[in-house]
Amino acid sequence: MKTETKTQYRCAVEATVKVAGGKWKALIIYYLLSGTKRFGELGKLIGGVTQRSLTLQLRELEADGIISREIFAEVPPRVEYSLTPFGLTLAPVLEAMKLWGDNYIDHLEIEKQCADQSAGNAR
Repeated sequence: MKTETKTQYRCAVEATVKVAGGKWKALIIYYLLSGTKRFGELGKLIGGVTQRSLTLQLRELEADGIISREIFAEVPPRVEYSLTPFGLTLAPVLEAMKLWGDNYIDHLEIEKQCADQSAGNAR
């Protein structure tokens, strides 16, 4: 008989990062907040993500109950992704991340430029 064991987390932030972390997961969730998307749409919106990486991130989000995947019996096949009610509970988290980014993106670019200049001067 197979028994399921729950993953143990040291804190709630660790659990949140497990679900919404990863290179592309937060962006996938963010773009799905505006509604259902197809695979290609998500890839274009995110940019720079490989099909393999996007597929893996979508599978993990689906396994965690954050998104649902609907397959339509059409030729060619159509697959759409949307947030589940559980996934929608992450909306405030993504909105807070967006607000923080809106407020501090210029600071981050300045810091990056300073770091790049420092590295260049060290040579």
